[in-house]
Parts: sequence; structure tokens; C-alpha cells
Amino acid sequence: MSSPPRTLSTRQRLLNAALELFISQGVTETTTRQIAERAEVNEVTLFRHFGNKHGLLLGVIEESEVFAQVGRSLAQHVAQTDNIHQTLKEYAHDQLQAVEQIPALIRSVVGESGQYPTENRQALGRGFIQANQYIAQYLEAAVQQGKLEAYLPPAKIASLLNSTLLGYAVIKFTSDFYELWDDQNDFLESLATLFMRGAIAPASSLEITSTGEVKDLPAAMVHTMLQRAKKISSRDYALFYLLFGAGLQAKEIVTLERSHQICDSDQHLLQLNPPLNQGARAKRQVPVNQRILGKRYGSYDNNPLTQWLKSRKDDQPAMFLNDAKHPLSEEDILLAWQACTTGLLTPEGQLPKIEQAYQTWCLEMLMRGMTLEDLSILTDQGVSELQPYAQRARAKVALEQAIKLDR
Repeated sequence: MSSPPRTLSTRQRLLNAALELFISQGVTETTTRQIAERAEVNEVTLFRHFGNKHGLLLGVIEESEVFAQVGRSLAQHVAQTDNIHQTLKEYAHDQLQAVEQIPALIRSVVGESGQYPTENRQALGRGFIQANQYIAQYLEAAVQQGKLEAYLPPAKIASLLNSTLLGYAVIKFTSDFYELWDDQNDFLESLATLFMRGAIAPASSLEITSTGEVKDLPAAMVHTMLQRAKKISSRDYALFYLLFGAGLQAKEIVTLERSHQICDSDQHLLQLNPPLNQGARAKRQVPVNQRILGKRYGSYDNNPLTQWLKSRKDDQPAMFLNDAKHPLSEEDILLAWQACTTGLLTPEGQLPKIEQAYQTWCLEMLMRGMTLEDLSILTDQGVSELQPYAQRARAKVALEQAIKLDR
């Protein structure tokens, strides 16, 4: 066993020795005497610097590179490929390789964490946060560069990914036999696919502006979503009713208040206020249609939205509340969308995206006879921006006429 370099401080020698022993034999089997001997100091010196073994572990967590290095490999892939799926798979592979170098430490951390003092557990939490920051920064950069669309905040996606990786490592290091995946590559492929189809997606599949193509959703799929939402809760049913019956986007729905509703037996309107950062733009009203893609959903004064509001027992002004009775956030809406679209695939073979609800509504308005100019007023979009919808509407009309001729 080589002696620690004398150029290092006593504190650093103790940290290095502790880390080496924790990695090789775990925290449980490592004694303060072994650490002191490897650092070539006496135990009294160790106790003076760190108090006890848990104090040393705290120092290792906070000061060593073993936790800081988790996540850094991702930066090496960012400039090498635009393939997000492959990047995630390579990142996960590198993380598991790094963790496999310290199995004894992982076993000890998992097995003994309940016995650690509060400051140790807090330090472990900070270590995990540090690991999450690297992938969160990558995801944020990919979103800003237009390569990626994220349905959850990047920090939450990073937490889910790293938690899954840690869970896999814990199962692998603590179980002699498991048959969850054929091999590690099977797990990595499944993990990357899960995140690419559930939390993130290539931006090119979503952006109408990049392709000039409108991707509306089939009527049968829309009605399935509405029925699923109805089974989940009256709030989700009302939420999907506005997505497809009023063409509202998530950022608009979260600003709605009860007082923004104008409802009687002859009409159902919603008042939309412009965002605070958009200056003196005028308020606008949008209709809530009782008919969605050929099917009626109640009446103007008795529909999924009015029923949801009548069921409320609180006095909060927000039109939508989450389960914690706080105003609904865009993230809450995205989670509700995912819950109601699980297992559904568009004609292009992709998961339906929430942006497609707006595209579907716009197209339906044109198909029912609305002009581009009037649609521009309702959506607050320029006529030129809506031209792709007109092209899609003409294509659908031509298709319908061809089908009628065949009949």
C-alpha cells in the first residue's frame, strides 16, 4: 500500500483515505483506525478534524469528486450528436459505468442512510442535486436551440432520469438474481425510449413553423381523450373541453378566473386578458363550442366547464385548481394531457402533443366555414401565420369530396 503524498494537508489525506476505503469495502466495514492508518495519522487527529466516521463521510460527500463527477460525461456528448435518444442512452451508460466503480459505497449509502445524521442526509441530497444540474443544463440548451420540446421542467426530467439510474444500480448491486431486463443494454434502450416518448421529444415533430404542416388529431382520438378525462375527474373533463372546444392553450388556461366566463342559454364565452409582458394589447373573447368534431358536449349553460365550476366548494377566483387547491399550472395541464393520451398514437405513429389540440380546433373552425380573418381575431394570430391551416382545410375538403364520389 503506497503512502499518501506528504504535500497534502492532514485533512485531505484523511478524506482521500476514507474515500478509498469507503469505495473498496463500504462505509459499514470501514473503521476510523483503518482510515487513520492509511492517512498515516493517529485516530486522535482524525477525531479532532472530523469528530467521527459520519463526520468523515460528510466531508467525503461535500468535498470529494466522487459525487461531483456524476453527470459530467454528458457534456462530452453535446457537441458530438443531435440525436437526443442516443445522447440519453450514452449518458445513462456512462453513469452506470461510473457507479459500478463504487458498488460497496452504494450498498453502504443505501443500507445505512437511515442511521446517518441529518447533515449527512442533507449533503447526499445536495450531491444528487449537483448531478441533476448537468443533464438539466443540457436539456435546457437543447430546448433553447430548438432541438427539443420538453413536457416537464428540465430539472424534473433530470431528477427522474437520475433517480431511475440509481434505482437500477441499487437493484443490480443488492440482488444476485433479477430478470427485469435481458441485459444492461436492454435497460438503457428502454430508458431512452421511455423519456423520448413520455417527457421529451424532438422539436421538429411539433413545430408547425419549421415544416409549415398542420397536424390535427382524428375525431375518434379526440373523443377518446375527452372520455378518459371525464373518468379521471370533472376538472380534467372541463380542461379538455376547453382545449378542444375553445382552442385555448395551456398558457391561456392558467390565467382564467371564474369571472372571465360569460354564460347563458344562448352563448358561452371566455374573456382572455393579455399577458402582463405584452403591453396594451386588447382583451379578446373566445367562444366555448358545445359541438366538438361532430359530437355535442352539453349545452351553453350545462357542459363540462359549467359542471366543474358548480361542483366547486371553495371561493378561490382561479377557474382551475390542482389537487392541492392551488391555481392550476402549465405543468399540471401537461401531466393531465399525458394521463389522457397514454397509449394513443397519431396517424404519423407519434404520441399526440398538446399543441395539436389548438391545431385541431383551428382547423375545425375553418372547416365549419369561418374565414381566416375571423380566425385571426379569435386566436390573435396573423392571417399569414394561419395560412397552413387554410391549406390543410382545403386538403381535407378535397379528400371528403373524393370519398363522397366513391359512395
